[in-house]
Amino acid sequence: MKPAVLVACLVALSPASLADPLDPLIEAYESFVAAGDPGEAARAAGEAPTSWGHVRRPDIAMRAATARALLDEIDAADTVRTVDAAILKRLLAEEISSDTFDTARIPFTGDWGFQAAPVFAALRLRLEDEADAEAWVQRLNDVPRYFAENRVNMARGITTGWVANKDPLATTRAQIEAQIVEDPATSELYRPFLALPASVSPEAAARLKADGLAATANAIQAYRDTARFIDLAYAPAARKQAGIAGLPNGREAYAAAVDLHTAGAGYSPEEIHAIGLTEVARIRAEMDTVIAEAGFEGSFAEFQEFLRTDPQFYAQTDTELMDRAKEITTRIDAVLPLYFGRLPELGYTVDPVPLSIAPGYTTGRYVQGDPAESRKGSYLVNTFALEQRPLYELPALSAHESVPGHHLQIAIGQEMAGQPRFRQDYYATAFGEGWGLYAERIAGEAGIYRTPYERFGALSYEMWRACRLVADTGLHWYGWTREEAEACFKENSALAPLNIETEVTRYIGWPGQATAYKIGELKIRALRAEAEAALGDKFDIRAFHDIVLGQGAVPLDVLDAQVKAWIAAS
Repeated sequence: MKPAVLVACLVALSPASLADPLDPLIEAYESFVAAGDPGEAARAAGEAPTSWGHVRRPDIAMRAATARALLDEIDAADTVRTVDAAILKRLLAEEISSDTFDTARIPFTGDWGFQAAPVFAALRLRLEDEADAEAWVQRLNDVPRYFAENRVNMARGITTGWVANKDPLATTRAQIEAQIVEDPATSELYRPFLALPASVSPEAAARLKADGLAATANAIQAYRDTARFIDLAYAPAARKQAGIAGLPNGREAYAAAVDLHTAGAGYSPEEIHAIGLTEVARIRAEMDTVIAEAGFEGSFAEFQEFLRTDPQFYAQTDTELMDRAKEITTRIDAVLPLYFGRLPELGYTVDPVPLSIAPGYTTGRYVQGDPAESRKGSYLVNTFALEQRPLYELPALSAHESVPGHHLQIAIGQEMAGQPRFRQDYYATAFGEGWGLYAERIAGEAGIYRTPYERFGALSYEMWRACRLVADTGLHWYGWTREEAEACFKENSALAPLNIETEVTRYIGWPGQATAYKIGELKIRALRAEAEAALGDKFDIRAFHDIVLGQGAVPLDVLDAQVKAWIAAS
């Protein structure tokens, strides 16, 4: 069926009583998502997924064609649901861009990709009954097909000159190697079968475990086949230059990626680079003030060396690091009612990054939960290489990844009542990551940073995001080397060397994403300043935060309109 016909049929099937012309198009979009995402389709049906998505070139092209037809329908709709329409347009534009630039040719970023999807699915999976276990067996048996499709895309990248840089490739290769174990019973993919519920009979449990071992072995073989393909075919063809500026249509692809990730900010790569340089200078001046408050006598470089090498700033054990992270989040939890009128019902946990992926993984990350499944969110803390995980940065990291950062923002969006699923799940990078960085500032206002070193750590994290603007555009727009991109972080932050190396590898492998953080945070700060100036004594920080988060994640231009309407109404 042709895409335009598919959209027309989906619309025609919608109830005639729907009040807004966008309503049937939302139904069409939800059907479009379910058709391409087995996990989403299974969730909508109340079942466990049994497969992974199809990523073949014809499948992607067909999805993009359907997205274009649906986008035309939304553009023509005379709707009052302007926020829904704006978000749908952004989501569909992302689908279209993936096809336009054939981004499936590089299906990994260095710390995420097709190779990590089965592992994370296994880590989050809880088998509630026999049907869940059988579904996981089927999904494991589908890993070889899924990986093979990704290898075909990578091979097309070789022939068309669109390949990954050697550094994110090396990280990805290491993650693949970590899953290649001789005994399937020791695999992380098999772990869900070790916790079958008591409701499963012993006979069924024995059968499911046997099937699970065989399916895990099949999945492990897919990892072996992919490792062999990388070693023999892909690695020799990996690009030497760090950024994508020199690839065919590389700068065009990068400009499109920046637009997608900054979600309505409207900046060009050149403008973002300039903003980054301005922010670096501002934050550096604030750092100098904190160094003076700490009573340190020496140069900036000497203070950096002191922070990076003094044992007092580093945990000695994994347990110590995790305990510190949990203590910090407990303190933040206690002050949240002072800054928010609405808090999410869904809780979160503080967990270590799985050891199999920790060496190349970022220092911390949030993995969202699911209120419908009563699955809590998870703040992941990397305990690999403790000498590279400074404690003075942990409060800012915790505020960003847990509360009032990602968990609070995402869970509030997930718990919005009366909103379609795509609104609850939408994640505009500049909004979400901008809020995470803004959340670090809230933590400072709440007194979470208790020493000059922790305040410097927070500034170092802010500098990290400012340098991202400089480094990301430098790599992918101006053709910088890795060394040129790392210079901003080394010269202006207290980030550990391993963290800098890991992060720059991530920027090399994920063009444009790193620009979202500072751009989003600056927008939220600017809107707060505008509200404070306009409302004076009437300004209520709790009300402001509830307005920013109350509609879930939105593009930045939509956020601007929402806050200005609230200011006018107040």
